[in-house]
This record gives sequence, structure tokens and C-alpha cells, in this order.
Amino acid sequence: MAIGGIWPSLLLMAGIVAAVGLCRSLVRRRLHAHPRLCSFLLEAFSTFQVCACTNELCLLGNVEPKPHTALTLTYGFTVLHGSTLTGSTCNPCGVLQPLWGGGTSLKAGGLKIGAQFVAAVLARVFMHFVWRLGIAEAHPGALSQGCGNPMQTTEVQAFCVELLFSVVFQLTILQVETVKPSYRVHLIALLITMLVYAGGNLTGAIFNPALAFSLHPKCFYDNFLIYSLVYWIAPSLGTILVAFVWKSFLGYPEMPTSEF
Repeated sequence: MAIGGIWPSLLLMAGIVAAVGLCRSLVRRRLHAHPRLCSFLLEAFSTFQVCACTNELCLLGNVEPKPHTALTLTYGFTVLHGSTLTGSTCNPCGVLQPLWGGGTSLKAGGLKIGAQFVAAVLARVFMHFVWRLGIAEAHPGALSQGCGNPMQTTEVQAFCVELLFSVVFQLTILQVETVKPSYRVHLIALLITMLVYAGGNLTGAIFNPALAFSLHPKCFYDNFLIYSLVYWIAPSLGTILVAFVWKSFLGYPEMPTSEF
């Protein structure tokens, strides 16, 4: 695909970001008296934005020049998500950290994880509807795809890659917690871009269970055990490992919330 063909996709993603921003603002203003519902909806809208935009970004992976365009878009939209979705984790692993460390209750953590998976499914359904409209050049082809086979290596290696990337990501999140937010978002975006470059051709470098389910639902349907082990268990295990080391060996009493 030529680089000129990405503009409809960029406008679509910009529209999603603007709509989610409006919805989050309305939720904060109208539902502040209902903290649980407010928390659920904020997390759901945020995860919807990340999943919907990433579904669209995956269609732009072959835009020339490769892989520079795809990596630039990955960095740019990660910065955009981090700047617009403050206070949200958009990743079940980000909820597991404070849950394991005692920084949040089981009910609150379960509510957020539930919101993330609901949003992941809704994002996929929404993007399928948009793709049927054929707004962008890549949309018709996206509808005919089955399982995209994101694993281009053995199951064991894929498990190890997602586990390692989750450990690196979660450790970095904890280390940059005290960095100024305007700088932190760029550091996180740079890290994600580097991980995508390093492992995107092996597993997709997702390390986010909700996002993985949104991107590859047919793969989970065809081979649930393998995909759940690689894209759910591996990153979750990596997060728990980081939380355990952070609390037990480094001596920090409480886990900070992993968020944008």
C-alpha cells in the first residue's frame, strides 16, 4: 500500500480518539457520584480506543516504506493514547500489579478487567462494521481474513517472548513512575515501539491480554489453549513475577498503578 492510502485510516482513528475523549468527559461530569460505574465506563472507553485504533493500525503494516511507517505510527498513536487516556490502564496486566501488591481490592480490579474485555470485544465488532463500509483501501481485505497467525515461531518461544516483553514493559512502567508525565509518555511509547520492532515478527509483541483477544478473536476460537497460554497467561505471569520481585526483594510496600 502506498503511503497516500493511509489518510482515511488516520482520519478514522482520529475520530475514534475524539469520540472517546468526549465520552470520557461526559462520564466524569455526569457519573462522579457513582464511582464504580464511572470507573467501569472510563476503563471501557479507554480500552475501546486502544483496541479499535490498534485493529486499524494492524492493517497499515505493509505501508511503504516498511517498517518505518508502521513503527512511526505505533510510536505516534502510543503517545496519543498516553496523552488522552490518563488514569486508565487499558491492560489487564496493569490491573494485576496493584491487585497483587494490595494496592486495589479484588472487586475493583475485577471490575476493571471485565471492562477491558468487554471493550475489546466491542472494539472488534465496531471495526468490523466500519470495515464493511470500505472507507479505506485495506478494509475489504480485512473482512476476508481468518486467523492472522500472529505466532511466527514455536509455541514455547512465543510464550517466552510475551513473558519477557511483559516483564520488561511492567518493570519500565514502575521505574518511570516518578518521571514527569509529559516525558513519561514518550519513554513508554519508545519502549513499545522498540518491542514491536524486536518481536512483532514473532508474536506481534502484544503483551496485553485484552488487546490480543480483540486483534485475534478467530485465533482464540480455533486454538484457544495455545493462544490463551501465549497471550493471556504469559504476560500475566510476567506481571505477577515483576510484582513479586518488586514487593518481596526490592522492599517496596505497595505497587503503583500501571497506567498511561
